[in-house]
Amino acid sequence: MSVNERASGRQADSEQQLRRATMRDVAALSGVSIKTVSRVINGVATVSDELRDRVHKAIAQLDFQPNLAASSLRRTDGATRQIALLLEDVANPFSATLSRAVENVAREHGTLVFAGSLDEDPRRELELVRAATLHRVDGIIIAPAAPDHGYLHREIRTGTPVVFVDRPPRGLAADAVLCTNTEGAREAVLHLADHGHTEIAFLGDEQTISTVSERVAGYRAALAERGLPERPGRVVRDLPSPETAARAVGALLDSEHPPTALFTAQNLVTIGAIHALQERGLHERIAVVGFDDFPMADLLVPRVSVVAQDVLEIGTLAVRRLFERIAGGGAEPREFRVPTTLIPRGSGEISPPA
Repeated sequence: MSVNERASGRQADSEQQLRRATMRDVAALSGVSIKTVSRVINGVATVSDELRDRVHKAIAQLDFQPNLAASSLRRTDGATRQIALLLEDVANPFSATLSRAVENVAREHGTLVFAGSLDEDPRRELELVRAATLHRVDGIIIAPAAPDHGYLHREIRTGTPVVFVDRPPRGLAADAVLCTNTEGAREAVLHLADHGHTEIAFLGDEQTISTVSERVAGYRAALAERGLPERPGRVVRDLPSPETAARAVGALLDSEHPPTALFTAQNLVTIGAIHALQERGLHERIAVVGFDDFPMADLLVPRVSVVAQDVLEIGTLAVRRLFERIAGGGAEPREFRVPTTLIPRGSGEISPPA
């Protein structure tokens, strides 16, 4: 054999080692049909123990990995055992907790969860929804960024159920799992008023987000209930980050009538507000109640009072509803509201200056 022939043989052997084993390879090694290999992989009970052992040994020897995408196309139900979870930002504590709840239930159903961040960008939402449907996911859970969701009519009509979380759909009848935003905000502001505050400011996320509108409504309802005025400039929105929230707090404190209490309507806004107060040495003089809990809120000084959402329950309800839809259940779209809980820890109980 020539040097070139030996080199060609080694290259062929190397390519054979790198090539992924197929069901045909497993069938040949185990001495059974491809159909039998398929039945073993899919857990069909009618295969004998002896054949099943032979197939499993061949799978292990060849390091065979089934092509689940192709398998899904052959299933009679067309299921891919995949769902998409599209959230504002998977790094946000709210999103991370919700994602975990969804994953826990999906695992019970033998389903993978693919998560993506929308970054409050409607174009990004359209891109990720399109990518999810192209991969034939069995369903979608979404905390939307787009102002209108009529584009999802086709997906739902063709059999891809969609469940909304945190924010309701617009221009579309679909299931939604939300919290009691207005009631929670009202309770927070009443709590501050009951501790003697009459100068209470509202700081929130982008005003195009429905949860912000609901929380402003709760803030205003509490002021009206206590007969307190809403001074000009006291409602500050469009604060997408801790940095913008910190600057907004600084501007409020430098105003002619600075507030003695802050209701911060989103966890990142709360974090920014606390940073601003700490920098000025006012964190033990200005009261704060935040909407949404966040890690280490109970370790700061003072500990941060919050209106907490039951995010695990929201995520669990949403994914269970999605699997009901995937199974063909749930006739009419429903809106579910999960109650919030006021957790007094210290920052919301600071009294105004005498």
